[in-house]
Amino acid sequence: MSFDVATYASTAQPLRWDDLDLGEFRTNRLSEGALRCLQYMSDVETHTVCYLRDLLVTPSHLDPEITTFLTFWNMEEYWHGEVLDQVLEVHDVSTGPDHTEALRKRLGWQDRVSPIVQSVLANLLGPDFIATHMTWGAINEWCTHAGYSRFITVEDNPMLTEILRRIAKQETRHIAFYNSQARERLENNPRAQRITRFALQHKWGIVGSGVMPDAEVRHLLSYLFGGPDGLAQARKIDTKIDNLPGQEGLHLVERELRRYGIAG
Repeated sequence: MSFDVATYASTAQPLRWDDLDLGEFRTNRLSEGALRCLQYMSDVETHTVCYLRDLLVTPSHLDPEITTFLTFWNMEEYWHGEVLDQVLEVHDVSTGPDHTEALRKRLGWQDRVSPIVQSVLANLLGPDFIATHMTWGAINEWCTHAGYSRFITVEDNPMLTEILRRIAKQETRHIAFYNSQARERLENNPRAQRITRFALQHKWGIVGSGVMPDAEVRHLLSYLFGGPDGLAQARKIDTKIDNLPGQEGLHLVERELRRYGIAG
């Protein structure tokens, strides 16, 4: 069954947390390792608008269903970053516009060139590029959802658990869209399968790795996916990727754990 974009657009909404007392974190504080992960996740969620910028110069912008979805996807991701920032502020961790501006400036010239390069390559490839975009999105959403689920288990803080469950519930619909689109665009399209497979093999990295310093990526992966349970979760994501047309055997997530020294 295909994803109903109209229903999604009419029901998408900012994440609610006005019924939660975040002051509880003052007496039941998160660990330093958790706060470091939370900062990473907040920065990545806040950076979503920059991913959107890069995508709107590709053939994806010609599809009205995709642009409708991306509009509300970006809105929901924005509020995910906002609530994570609120949790960080309770713990006296710096957030806000100045922090976000510094993050974007740190990326330097590569961030300014990225949309130009992507536009040229994507438009040369034509509509088959959209399959790559949708597959990439599905994998990133699978990883993000798994990361929030692992965070709940590893940190075991009731207030954090409630917040992350609310975020993960919205991420589930994001997964449904990207997964549905990826399958439809890869099915019976060998060229799209080859383009997507090449891009994933040579360019894909764990969510946030193009934005955050290597030390922070390594910490996040170690905190959330270290040990046998984390590796098992990574392999579950890789199995989902295997089931996409023409994408079997890539082992992308496990490859990232090994690249950062998390799995032997």
